[in-house]
Amino acid sequence: MLTVDFSRFPLAPGDRVLDLGCGAGRHAFECYRRGAQVVALDQNADEIREVAKWFAAMKEAGEAPEGATATAMEGDALALPFPDESFDVVIISEVMEHIPDDKGVLAEMVRVLKPGGRIAVTVPRYGPEKVCWTLSDAYHEVEGGHIRIYKADELLEKIREAGLEPYGTHHAHALHSPYWWLKCAFGVDNDKALPVRAYHKLLVWDIMKKPLATRVAEQALNPLIGKSFVAYATKPHLPRLSGTGADAQ
Repeated sequence: MLTVDFSRFPLAPGDRVLDLGCGAGRHAFECYRRGAQVVALDQNADEIREVAKWFAAMKEAGEAPEGATATAMEGDALALPFPDESFDVVIISEVMEHIPDDKGVLAEMVRVLKPGGRIAVTVPRYGPEKVCWTLSDAYHEVEGGHIRIYKADELLEKIREAGLEPYGTHHAHALHSPYWWLKCAFGVDNDKALPVRAYHKLLVWDIMKKPLATRVAEQALNPLIGKSFVAYATKPHLPRLSGTGADAQ
């Protein structure tokens, strides 16, 4: 289940991609399938081991085209172990709401992104997330949990302040908002509640079968109750200084 829409966020074979806070690796796997040179980074060692296993399995199964590469590694989002301007693309999906120093994370992403490079940021959307917080303290008051709810304008302003130029936004996963509202209402750890179990089965069926009816319904509902807010931005090229280089000749 992808949150980033690659029709709005073009990826070329050979692009060097950083999936920052990759979690289980869903976006990293998709980039690998598209022929990118992928680095999946997360601070969770267990998840990184699983992502590495899946990368190896994908290579064995021939799911990635020739020239694609994939690496899974532990790392700190506030101190990325890469030189400046190392990546063509950076993805950070459902991560920034967990990190106290979100401006520091944005600064690190900008540092490792090449001029002209692209970045995709996804966070829980304000409205659906606010409902979850209202229904359940346990939803967010946990170690490593969500520490803030972004308004769209606030996130876009932070992206601009970091030196990036936003070029598009959308919402995603409307069908998942009611599921999390049910989880919060019946208890975030209570997977046995009938409404929660029934809705989970619906979501699994939808992900596996991708029926047209639910695709159309989700597209219609995304602007209203989409669970995630997605923003795309580019890192501008620095203007040439007059009187230097080619301009001086």
